[in-house]
Amino acid sequence: MFAGAPIRGRRTRVCLCVGVVLVAWAALAASSARAQPTPEQDPFYAYQGARPLAAIPPGTVLKTRVIAYHVLGIPLPVRTVQLLYRSSGELGQPTVNVTSVLEPLSGPNPPRVIAYQSFYDSLNPDDEPSYAISGGVTFGGLLDTTETVLIAPMLLEGYTVVVADTEGETADFAAGPEYGYNTLDSLRAALRSGATGLRHVRQIGLMGYSGGAIATEWAAELAPSYAPDVNRLLVGAAMGGVLVDPAHNLHYVSGSSVWAGVMPMAIVGIARAFHVNLMPYMSAYGAQLYDQLDDATIADVLGAYPGLTWQQLIASRYGAPENIPIYDEVVNQLIMGSRGTPTIPLYIAQGADGEIEGTSGDQPGIGEGDGVMIAGDVRTLAREYCARGVTVQYDQYDDLSHTLTALPWIADAGPWMVARFGGQPAPQDCASVAPGNSLAPIPVPTSSSTPSGS
Repeated sequence: MFAGAPIRGRRTRVCLCVGVVLVAWAALAASSARAQPTPEQDPFYAYQGARPLAAIPPGTVLKTRVIAYHVLGIPLPVRTVQLLYRSSGELGQPTVNVTSVLEPLSGPNPPRVIAYQSFYDSLNPDDEPSYAISGGVTFGGLLDTTETVLIAPMLLEGYTVVVADTEGETADFAAGPEYGYNTLDSLRAALRSGATGLRHVRQIGLMGYSGGAIATEWAAELAPSYAPDVNRLLVGAAMGGVLVDPAHNLHYVSGSSVWAGVMPMAIVGIARAFHVNLMPYMSAYGAQLYDQLDDATIADVLGAYPGLTWQQLIASRYGAPENIPIYDEVVNQLIMGSRGTPTIPLYIAQGADGEIEGTSGDQPGIGEGDGVMIAGDVRTLAREYCARGVTVQYDQYDDLSHTLTALPWIADAGPWMVARFGGQPAPQDCASVAPGNSLAPIPVPTSSSTPSGS
């Protein structure tokens, strides 16, 4: 994955094989794994200090522990420092969160850091990467386990890998800016901790696909204003399968045979993050799903609600979610590019054959996507950043879906990031990125849409 010269390419293949072997070995041994307290049960996840959390700067380390990196509950010989740190929620409120700093057996001095953002996509805090890394095993956490094959090559190439619980302590699925705050504050904590040996780091790269791309993009976008201390160390951000404008995406997956279940998941996550109650606007069936999916993971909903539509989820008197002012107000705050501009090079990969994964691409104003993410939205974001002076390389795979696009992204993101650490000029293809969709905010209705009945 992190290949440069040919010899490094051979080493990469070995790294990938090692990662696969480690996962397979752990799967065979999983039955002997010890029980691990969940984040709710584990006192490490709770702040109990006398100083008010609001008085503590974001990125401050609150607790530290050293553990082994686990796969399916089985410890591997990778020293891991877990940190409880102060961060910020979607509304800017003080929160606590956990990150895991995975150390290579050997590496350069000063260390090179990859902030790898997981695609764990869940409404259940038990599915956080930190829990899986500490030895916890959950159905939703199996996605964390598969990412070992991506993380192992980074470690074997000498990179320190930082894996934050990007959705925060309450698992606020789809609340993008909060993902960014948690990512940036995790890096602050990792750099400040005496246990990690990262105080003299000069270079950090951001990487993530799908749910991990949400955190990666928002971290890159927010870093100049929210964490300039981290931003000055960033060398680039590589992302693929990008959620640019959630309001568009929730229309795109409406009626999908595979991805439709993301709609109620996102409603729950967004409402939770913004502390709003969307239940009164739901239909009876929508309210049932709202309750049922309160702690669901992406694996619970994929293919489980084929053909589910917006019309089935919201009360008929609203017609469309855009007729609900509070919905418009919160989703408008989740449009990428609306809160800042990255100062680092970006590599973006996006698929455009969502029919493979059961999502129609002929919806007006939406067009083709990868099944869950919309190619036209991603192109517009890339073009906007190009216009603001950001160096962007954009690759679109017209014949690949969301899941399949992960493969070329993995193959290309690693070498691209290695070149950024090496100080090479970043490639850009801004002139060849085709126009996309409008990312204008939804006009918020002025008339009251307060629910008056069921």
